[in-house]
Amino acid sequence: MGQTLRMLRWLYIGRLTLAAGIFTGALGTWSVAAAGTTLIATLGLLASLAVTLASVWWTEGLGRAASRAFLYGQLVFDTLLVTAVVHITTVGGAPSDFSFLYVLVIASAALLLPLPGGVVIGALACVLYFVDMAWLQPEFELSIAAATQIGLFVVLALVTAVLGDRLRRTGRALGEMETQLRQLRTDTNEIMEMMDTGLLTVDSSGRLVHSNRAAQTLLVLDDPSWRGKPVLEELDRRAPGLGSVVARTIETQQAVRRHEIRLPSVDGDRFLGLRTTVMSTRESPWVTAVIQDVTEFKQVEDLVRRAERLQAVAELGASLAHEIKNPLASIRSSVEQLAGDRLSAEDRDVLRRLVLGESDRLSRLLSDFMEFSRLELRRWRVLDLRDVVSQAIGLVSQHPDAEGGPSIDFEPPTTPVMVDGDEDLLHRAVFNLLLNAVQHSGAGGLVLVNVGPASELEMPASVRLEGPARITVQDSGPGIREEDISHLFDPFFTTRENGNGLGLAMVHRAVEAHGGAILVDGNRGGGAKFTVYLPSQTGLRR
Repeated sequence: MGQTLRMLRWLYIGRLTLAAGIFTGALGTWSVAAAGTTLIATLGLLASLAVTLASVWWTEGLGRAASRAFLYGQLVFDTLLVTAVVHITTVGGAPSDFSFLYVLVIASAALLLPLPGGVVIGALACVLYFVDMAWLQPEFELSIAAATQIGLFVVLALVTAVLGDRLRRTGRALGEMETQLRQLRTDTNEIMEMMDTGLLTVDSSGRLVHSNRAAQTLLVLDDPSWRGKPVLEELDRRAPGLGSVVARTIETQQAVRRHEIRLPSVDGDRFLGLRTTVMSTRESPWVTAVIQDVTEFKQVEDLVRRAERLQAVAELGASLAHEIKNPLASIRSSVEQLAGDRLSAEDRDVLRRLVLGESDRLSRLLSDFMEFSRLELRRWRVLDLRDVVSQAIGLVSQHPDAEGGPSIDFEPPTTPVMVDGDEDLLHRAVFNLLLNAVQHSGAGGLVLVNVGPASELEMPASVRLEGPARITVQDSGPGIREEDISHLFDPFFTTRENGNGLGLAMVHRAVEAHGGAILVDGNRGGGAKFTVYLPSQTGLRR
């Protein structure tokens, strides 16, 4: 409707301009003898004024819609007006220089009316032009040029009608899309304002583009006063690190998946979870920061972690008590028997060796347990996994369980495999992993060790690490039963007769402490495979 009204306004202006120009020309240049010409020009001007004023009053004054009949009336009048102009400007039988005005009328009809309407107005223009030339101009003789001109009007009417119809349909579709887009924008803004999650968008220069109500509340930021102004330094003042993270995202064009901001407060620390995303625009990319108050979540997470820790301590204590119970029972029984007088010297020696053996077993168990319980990250530095694995292989080769046992095949990669970590802790983890493989491979077996970078595609969907490195240890033993895999890293769980079940548990804790993951392929048909993934930057260094 708005487009039609704008076109009608241009039509009014063109009509009045044409009528006034012809009237002025009739008064100033034509002879007095051409009284009929002056009369037609005067009537054309008066009629144009009357029709235009009535039309403006109808559409602008009364606000009425331009109906189909109204548009037909406007275009028919303009066709008659152009015909009058062509009639009075035809001199000596030559075609008028104003015949091109029919083109403008036909084009207007094609834009304002549907396909049949445009064709009708085009046909009317051709008929009026032919009638004026053939019957109203005595000197006129139908020539090839005049016939060609009439043919062009016919073709133009058809072409412009088709094009106008398509243009009108396209405009209608665009109008509907614009309406839907406007509604979508309104709905989106309402949703963003109702969200508890803060959304804040800045452009490539760090100027604030938009922030929703939640972001303004979390950051105590007045959006209208900061919109369009550099805001990164102010964000850093209100939430230390927020502006820096957004600036780094702008600079690198890499989204930050997870970042945590701590806000000290007299009422207790508050925590904001932050992630960023890059939005492509025509001029330059924008960055949107998604901010959430995760204080309650952190508190619940701490409570859950504390409960899990207490449960783990209880289970560990129960397992340790169970492991100690059997040696203590053997020692007690032996001591009670040694207290009697009926034992032979040989039996007493056997019982004494039994007490000493069980005491040593308890001592080793408690030593391993103390080592397991004290496992923690102490000294961080950049490590080359090739050196860590090579040193662990050298130590395992000298272990008593490796005498006459399997061979270890390891070919270090030519390029360094660097990670951040605690060298002692990683060394103990790799040592225990290799020793476990050697113990299960047996004499004549083979242990394959591989170190190198890992792609994110080869890792399971549940494991997300940045720039992962991989350590693979595969033995030639009997494999692992399916039902044992879920308990493999539990403290004191072992399938070996003399094992204490703390080696793989220590490996698991060490890998988790470095922010990595360990996966097991039991391969019941023969040979187990352990794969350790470590991030190149764990994000744990402080």
